[in-house]
Amino acid sequence: MIAVSDRTDAVAEIITRRLAALAHSGLTALDEPTVRSVVRQAVRDVRTTPPLAPAQPPADPAVAALRAVDDLAACSHQLGELMLQVAPAHLSDTEAADGLALLCDQIGETVGNGLTARRYALTGDRRALAETLL
Repeated sequence: MIAVSDRTDAVAEIITRRLAALAHSGLTALDEPTVRSVVRQAVRDVRTTPPLAPAQPPADPAVAALRAVDDLAACSHQLGELMLQVAPAHLSDTEAADGLALLCDQIGETVGNGLTARRYALTGDRRALAETLL
């Protein structure tokens, strides 16, 4: 929860939308495990998805440089999501590398960077990007 404490509005919106969808699907009662699952998934989704950058560029060059890093991390997350579509999370890096080799070749990316982006999409931890993409 600490990882998403500054994005509680996003978590609340996702939870509300998903619970409303469950209510409209014909589910007569929401039991505790279902609600717990919805909350857990919403927190995971917000934690692993980088926040959107503001529309206005910052005036301070240091902030602009940090924003560029945030933008690169957001792109890496999107790339990682693509990698997860080809090589799902249950595969080891070795197994995933075999499946990702063709995709990485087609998009002009190294398999190492593809695996790194995949790890980042799985964990949401920017340390996964250290020394490769950032």
